[in-house]
Amino acid sequence: MFKKTRILLVSVLLVIMVTGFFGCQPKETEKPKEKIKIAFLLSGTGNDGSWNQAHYEGANYLKSQLSDIEVSISERVSQDAAEKVMRDYANQGYKVIFTCEYGFMDPTINVAKDFPNVIFENCSGYKTAENVATYFGRIEQVDYLAGLIAGKMTKSNYIGVIASFPIPQTIRETNAIAIGARQVNPKAEIHVIWMNSWYDPTRDAVAARTLISNGADIIVNLIGDVVTLQEAEKAGIYSIGYYYNQNNAAPNSVLTSRMFNWGVYYVKTIKEVQNGTWKTHSYWGGLDEGVVTLAPFGSMVPDDVKSLVEQKKQDIISGKYNPFSGPLYDQEGNLRVKAGEVVSDEELLNMQWFVQGVIGTIPEGGS
Repeated sequence: MFKKTRILLVSVLLVIMVTGFFGCQPKETEKPKEKIKIAFLLSGTGNDGSWNQAHYEGANYLKSQLSDIEVSISERVSQDAAEKVMRDYANQGYKVIFTCEYGFMDPTINVAKDFPNVIFENCSGYKTAENVATYFGRIEQVDYLAGLIAGKMTKSNYIGVIASFPIPQTIRETNAIAIGARQVNPKAEIHVIWMNSWYDPTRDAVAARTLISNGADIIVNLIGDVVTLQEAEKAGIYSIGYYYNQNNAAPNSVLTSRMFNWGVYYVKTIKEVQNGTWKTHSYWGGLDEGVVTLAPFGSMVPDDVKSLVEQKKQDIISGKYNPFSGPLYDQEGNLRVKAGEVVSDEELLNMQWFVQGVIGTIPEGGS
């Protein structure tokens, strides 16, 4: 009896010892999540107060919103250098590369072929691949709102637009400005000067002075610098900024600015990458997604104008109104869009005609 009890006791002790031994073993530590390395290529500087700063601040917004990411930004990247910069990032283990310039489109496609496991996103281009997406914003919705302001506040009915290249993007933006302006002021005219450049401060300033001497009392920026706004301020007239909140560039002149808010899109995209749901696409977000918006109004904008713009903004967001709904007439007075019809996205992306009220021509081969 004693022997059996002793054996039982030893067995229990052994079980306790073995259990204790394995229970004290250090647990396998979970490997820390590998950070997703993300790169941005800018054609200019992150403090240009325009196109590049909008992307730069979008990248920083992304950093502030998500963990487990590492973000690098390359500034002043030329089209010739873009491929090398992208390849360097890809070889260093970067998994997502945003190329924030239309001119980077072809270099992006070329590099993406050699790095199928890297995701590339090109802003404002149109070429895609299995690992290449494109993105842009429906800035023409905000151009329309700006047109409402210009139409309400012009005294001379001469609104000057300084535009970059005669491509569908700038054509539909100019049209949207005209549609808004003439909706509240049928006498308003939109006079266009083409610069054939995204950024040329010296020539842009001359263009602004030309429009002002011809009678413009509002200048609308469709280029990448702020000198046109400053020329307007010198002349004592109003202006409307572009790409970024440019209100501070000429505070006595700028009524508002049409802005891109890229951070919203960057967060959305990286969440898809993290979740494994990213697929190639051609994104074109609008006011309803917050990718495009108006900057705060200048103090000179009357309350009734602010209320009108806010109401039209909500109508666009809700889908109640589309600035490109008919009837729409071209410069020669021909009916292009019948009442009850809306210009399709495909037509907008390939637009090569001006609406009634735009004074200027579209050079052949502008697209």
